[in-house]
Amino acid sequence: MVPLGLREIAAVVGGTVEGDGAVTVTAPAVLDGRQAEPGGLFVAVAGERVDGHDYAGQAGRAGVVAVLGSRPTPLPTVVVEDVQAALQRLAAHVVARLRRGLTVFGLTGSQGKTGTKDLLAAVLSGTAPTTATIGSLNNELGVPLTMLRADLGTRFLVLEMGARRIGDIAALTGLVAPDVAVVLNVGQAHLGEFGSRGAIATAKGELVQGLAPGGTAVLNADDPRVVAMRALTDGPVLTFGRAEHADVRVLDLVLDASGRPSFTLRTADASARVALPLVGAHQAVNASAAAAAGLAAGVPLDVAAQGLATASLSKWRMELRDLPGGVTLLNDSYNANPDSVRAALDALSAIEGGRRIAVLGEMLELGEESRAAHRAVGAYAASRADLVLAVGEAARPIADGAGERAVALAGNAAAVDWLRGNLAAGDVVLVKASRGAGLDEVAAALA
Repeated sequence: MVPLGLREIAAVVGGTVEGDGAVTVTAPAVLDGRQAEPGGLFVAVAGERVDGHDYAGQAGRAGVVAVLGSRPTPLPTVVVEDVQAALQRLAAHVVARLRRGLTVFGLTGSQGKTGTKDLLAAVLSGTAPTTATIGSLNNELGVPLTMLRADLGTRFLVLEMGARRIGDIAALTGLVAPDVAVVLNVGQAHLGEFGSRGAIATAKGELVQGLAPGGTAVLNADDPRVVAMRALTDGPVLTFGRAEHADVRVLDLVLDASGRPSFTLRTADASARVALPLVGAHQAVNASAAAAAGLAAGVPLDVAAQGLATASLSKWRMELRDLPGGVTLLNDSYNANPDSVRAALDALSAIEGGRRIAVLGEMLELGEESRAAHRAVGAYAASRADLVLAVGEAARPIADGAGERAVALAGNAAAVDWLRGNLAAGDVVLVKASRGAGLDEVAAALA
């Protein structure tokens, strides 16, 4: 965080100071007072269920020195009419001050955003100080929070960007135009919100259209909808993936006993062997995206490969753990859509062990295709797992699709009871669902 006085913040965002205007903010801005750091700024958002202003005191006890909010609080406060707009203006102002020495990466896709963002951070951080999105803070609030974590030493800024409607990513690139735009894929995530894959492609393409002058688009050579985004820019384009024509190509992919991939990344003039400490063959393509983005910023392929070998993923994403009693847990419970569930099921099938048990919950925001998509995932799960546990009434079509391999369970508590009563040494258990299903509770109970 670039140190900012409260009066300067007020001037930037068009607010008024209530309380001590001489206070200086020296630590990151946060939405959650429990994550506050001494010297930080608490952003108080009044939501439908929770009003952040009520937690200003909690944030103050954690060391926050000021608040950005829509009404006064017990702490020194910059009061504005629209907190979200003010946060975005502040973030744009700070990054504009740092822009001369900063390379900005924007990254989007229907699935794999957060994991690829983590891989890209690993590629870049060995070369220069890097600030990257924490977890999946990829929306109109999360992106400016990440921008505000950049400081005078930051050389690479990695921004994961999500969208629920056309125009969302354009608004985010309006805060800062990326020098490198990475588009991973166009899938079914949020299909119920967008209405069609064509609309999803339009939304993802906004990242390419928002590139800074001369910026590089990094596109998935395996996805025709993404490759077509080449037409959205006059600047350089790099492609990645397993396709023969990919600029950064994945070759010679093998998996170890725990489903971790090793492979070769090849460009026109170099190659490097990579051993990822992550689970799933799909991570190889994500790694090629990260390497391509690194190349666009001048990171040599061999340096990128070294960074990839040290990468780790954000919480609840393909976490592999050995549990008491000889059971292996693959916790991918943070979120889900049909494509990501299939990738996780492929990973489950590649892990050596006894029975493979897929614990699957609802996939949200699929619209009219929801029932058919759940049933199709169930059928796919039956081809990859020995048992398919469908958790919750909304996941019942998964059980229908899985047929004789299915066990339909009423909810998370029933799933925990079933697993505790039936797991045996050697079993490998995948836990996967959309965030709203809360299957992280099942994984936590097993651990």
